[in-house]
Amino acid sequence: MARTVDGLDALKALAGTDLGSSSWLDVTQRRIDTFADATDDHQWIHTDPERAAAGPFGAPVAHGHLTLSLFIPLFTELLEVEGVTTKVNYGLNKVRFPAPVRAGSRVRLTARLAAVEDVPGGVQVTVDGTVEIEGAAKPAAVLQSVSRFYA
Repeated sequence: MARTVDGLDALKALAGTDLGSSSWLDVTQRRIDTFADATDDHQWIHTDPERAAAGPFGAPVAHGHLTLSLFIPLFTELLEVEGVTTKVNYGLNKVRFPAPVRAGSRVRLTARLAAVEDVPGGVQVTVDGTVEIEGAAKPAAVLQSVSRFYA
């Protein structure tokens, strides 16, 4: 269940806080295929289960950017900010994909609210996040996300 804060001051008070882990999310072949359709990236390692089974990962794998895009729904399970007018994805400071997410795997986000800094009209929030793969030694993604919240 998401931790809920009301307003920018309450958000600032959480700087440096570990937010815990989201629930597990299934990364199905259907999700991968839908992402491939949306992005016109139909590379066989993603969308051809038979060929991918004989490929370098032993199964179809999610696009790295699909894994990255799951940050937002997983993050909203960890923190809900009320009392603001606008929430904007401002960018990423760094992203790495240490391990592939095979079709049929489950992932979750573990996050820490690294920084909350004033910007005109609001705050800029930096989150250190790790997208974990259930049962895997290495994470699917390690990232630093930057968002802005405006009053």
